[in-house]
Amino acid sequence: MEALKKMGESFRGKREEMNLTLKEVENATSIRMTYLQAIEEGRVHQFLSGVYAQGFIRQYASFLGFELDRLSKDFPEAFRVHNEAQDFAYGIGTLEARGNPQGGIRWLPNLIWSFAVIVVGIGAWYFGKWIGAF
Repeated sequence: MEALKKMGESFRGKREEMNLTLKEVENATSIRMTYLQAIEEGRVHQFLSGVYAQGFIRQYASFLGFELDRLSKDFPEAFRVHNEAQDFAYGIGTLEARGNPQGGIRWLPNLIWSFAVIVVGIGAWYFGKWIGAF
């Protein structure tokens, strides 16, 4: 974990050299400020799964202008995916329908299409009856 702290310190130094605040980096990279702080403090794996941590580190490094090949050689621990066991609780609660802000209007397009199909069907029946009369 010492390598992560050294890498984080180099990130912080580069950011400060560029006169950027964490908020400005957050806006530019869309990485939350708490994760940026965790990267700079070398404790990113406490907050994120390995894949997300690796992706955020790569994105932040790229934003700061670091060469990813060089970083991965200097700090291989930062780019190693840590596989933690994920604890998922599957149950009836996960199958419940979630509230949809448009829930009251979702039936409207189906009603319109149903009405259109009925109108076309009746029109086809009358047209067929009219053609049959000749």
